Amino acid sequence: MPLSWNEIKDRAIHFSKEWENETSEDAEAKTFWDDFFHVFGIHRRKIGSFEKPVKRLDNSTGYIDFLWKGTILVEHKSRGKDLDKAFKQALEYFPGLKDYELPKYVLVSDFARFRLYDLETGANFEFELRDLYQNVSHFGFIAGYQKHEFHEQDPVNIKAAELMGKLHDRLKEIGYAGHPLELYLVRLLFCLFAEDTSIFDKDQLRDYIEHKTKEDGSDLAHHLASLFYVLNTPRNKRLTNLDEEMAAFHYVNGKLFEEPLPPASFDSKMRDILLECTTLNWGAISPAIFGSLFQSVMNPVERRNLGAHYTSEKNILKVIKPLFLDDLWKEFHAVKDNRSKLIKFHDKLAALRFLDPACGCGNFLVITYRELRLLELEIIKILQKGQQVFDIGELLKLDVDRFYGIEIEEFPSQIAQVALWLMDHQMNMLVSEEFGQYFVRLPLRKSPNIICANALRTDWQSLIEPVPWEQGEQRFDYIYGNPPFIGKHLMNTPQKEDMAAVFTGVKGAGVLDFVTAWYIKAATYCTSPRPVGHPSPQGEGKRTKCAFVSTNSISQGEQVGILWNELFSKYKIKIHFAHRTFKWGNEAKGNAAVHVVIIGFSNFDISEKRIYEYEEIAGEAHVIKVGNINPYLVEGNDTYLISRRKPICNVPNLIYGSKPVDNGNFFLSDTEKNDLMAIEPLVTKYIRPILSSHEFLHGKTRWCFWLVNADPAELSKVPQIIDRLKKIKEFRSKSTKDSVRLQASTPSLFSEIRQPQHDYLIIPRHSSENRKYIPVGFFPHETIVSDSCTALPNATLFHFGLLTSEMHQVWIHYVCGRLESRFRYSNDIVYNNYPWPETPSDKQIKTVETAAQKVLDTRANYPTSSLADLYDPLTMPPDLVKAHQELDKAVDLCYRPQPFINETKRIEYLFELYDKYTAGLFAVEKKGKRAKS
Repeated sequence: MPLSWNEIKDRAIHFSKEWENETSEDAEAKTFWDDFFHVFGIHRRKIGSFEKPVKRLDNSTGYIDFLWKGTILVEHKSRGKDLDKAFKQALEYFPGLKDYELPKYVLVSDFARFRLYDLETGANFEFELRDLYQNVSHFGFIAGYQKHEFHEQDPVNIKAAELMGKLHDRLKEIGYAGHPLELYLVRLLFCLFAEDTSIFDKDQLRDYIEHKTKEDGSDLAHHLASLFYVLNTPRNKRLTNLDEEMAAFHYVNGKLFEEPLPPASFDSKMRDILLECTTLNWGAISPAIFGSLFQSVMNPVERRNLGAHYTSEKNILKVIKPLFLDDLWKEFHAVKDNRSKLIKFHDKLAALRFLDPACGCGNFLVITYRELRLLELEIIKILQKGQQVFDIGELLKLDVDRFYGIEIEEFPSQIAQVALWLMDHQMNMLVSEEFGQYFVRLPLRKSPNIICANALRTDWQSLIEPVPWEQGEQRFDYIYGNPPFIGKHLMNTPQKEDMAAVFTGVKGAGVLDFVTAWYIKAATYCTSPRPVGHPSPQGEGKRTKCAFVSTNSISQGEQVGILWNELFSKYKIKIHFAHRTFKWGNEAKGNAAVHVVIIGFSNFDISEKRIYEYEEIAGEAHVIKVGNINPYLVEGNDTYLISRRKPICNVPNLIYGSKPVDNGNFFLSDTEKNDLMAIEPLVTKYIRPILSSHEFLHGKTRWCFWLVNADPAELSKVPQIIDRLKKIKEFRSKSTKDSVRLQASTPSLFSEIRQPQHDYLIIPRHSSENRKYIPVGFFPHETIVSDSCTALPNATLFHFGLLTSEMHQVWIHYVCGRLESRFRYSNDIVYNNYPWPETPSDKQIKTVETAAQKVLDTRANYPTSSLADLYDPLTMPPDLVKAHQELDKAVDLCYRPQPFINETKRIEYLFELYDKYTAGLFAVEKKGKRAKS
């Protein structure tokens, strides 16, 4: 057990006085260093040796004064000698050392002076012998109090995962696989951390492997099996003749080493890998990220991109700070000057329960536990100010047993449990350092409640062990996490079955992302009945708050109306805070970023709500206090857009283009069209230009056979057409869809025909999110519009102006569905729900039309540039930018005379207008449905 800092300082003062006036030569250096390490409670002979011979680069033999393998190298000189030369000499020994022997620190001294080099950080500290007591904290790594700064991309993280990956592969290669392999690696991970974080004695595991196992590795598995058994056995129940070094390991408990495992097998290479693992500074790896790193160990594909799959602490804090952490700190500052209130607050903190129902490796729970322990430390410091601390353990009330998780995969669930234990230990070390008294929770008496199960098929309340209701309401205070990012098209069969079970009876749920099931489960939990005798959710009982990281599609497009109609209507959910779309990920190389939102909610309302707005999706958020947050994550009523067949305003209907379903046989390139017309001029009247989004945006031309009302006799004279129609018939007849197979009987027609009979305005259904404006354009009715576009027949310049204005673009940005990150424009959600200006005057309409024509005229000045070129934010011509700005101003004045100062004010105004327009529509629709029935 490490000494307290007070003991270490007392020993340091005694050591300095004893050696201050000595004029010792090298013969007494051994005694000097024996006494030095004794200051920190370490027996020098147990950790290393003097005068270790090594080969230098010039092949000469040098002798290291003292080496503690993998930890520290000491170079000692006579009093008054040059310490710079001593350090240079120490470095010359490095080429002769094995990788696992290389030290993390170099200490040079001449009896009177010390200089310590930290080789990992590059820092060095120099002081006189008499000042050792003031500098003992620099040697915390000797005593077991080392401070660790965690860096998410610290090379040690990657190195550790790579070494464990090699060990994993070799064990799997020899047939040690599945559950035994996963649990075996988790146990090794725990032991490696334990060795560098004072759970075990320093280098206890490495020394045992080096001294007690054969170099060929043949007996290593046997020794590890014995070690696992010992770690699970109280000292008073161990064999009395157990090997002394084996018996020195602490009793761990915690069920981690409880399950018997089949024997493994090692060879010399595997033994070397494990020894190399023991040389790494495992204490420098944050438990908050190591789980995700080692989860990738199990997957060779993921291992190629180590570090890309963990969730950064910064992003985790975006969830837990507004959900509970900010409020807890606020409450702490409010009561810290009142001792009795502070004690009650401490009790409250210790009683909180946290659930992550998709916990993975436990990142969210681990960071939460760390932050709460830091808050508890501040509480204890105030309560114990001016008092002597006799037993730290009696002061600590928070423990890991209030943290719950559900994870569908076994290995991550085991990692989550270990990660929480390790974070608990690291926080105990922090407390020990603060109060100068060593404290460790061994054996482990309490465990995190992490289960391996399907969260969508599990009763979340069942994780809490039932107690008599008189003891208080046993429910989760906070439910949060990062459920899987899986869209509707990527779900496998079991996931689709889970969705069906959660969304029973919910119409249209088939379009929802997988994450939405967690919202329904959480909402169900919030509103679930209390046991008899407990207050209701609306009373004074425990009220659960929730927050999930989610794909941003749940706040866009068609998913909003389906999900939030259920959450609002059935569960009375209110949104408490929201992070609008931002880039979710970390800074790891190759990390695939996802665009996400964070939504905090419960089944009760709060007065102060917050929206975290991002001007740049990879940037920092600024906070907006609002009265209410709607499902599109803007201030406004709890409004959600429903899919509509007709517009809410008096404007033309927007239609989808025609769909061929032909395997490409209706289409012709310029060359194919020209060659065919040269051979058979008759086909000219059956060939039409056709527009898809690609042709429209990129200025390309393509042609198609348009055979509506074609004369069969004429068609039969053109073998090129007949051949294509045969291929279409064959293609459709093999379809898995009944409707398409039926259309095999009419191969000369597009599968779905929606061609406008009049000239029309075209809007591409998919467009880059980087464009400030989605390009739209006029076309004659002779040009066929394909189903990758929408068409607005009989459109005017006023319609063009509104649809290509900033006002409409903001509406698109907030309510439009997405394909990846691109906008997915639709008539039923975006266009039909768009609130056009209420009562624009003739003058305002004319102004818009004039400005719209100016946009068209300006585009015409660049005949060689495509619309994709013209609307690229990097290449958009200045005169086109100006033309659009004038159009935007004209459109804005159709809505109101006051300018819109930002995008948020625009969307808030549009939602207010939408509410106004639709206030009577819902009653009319309901009445119509009743009449129909």
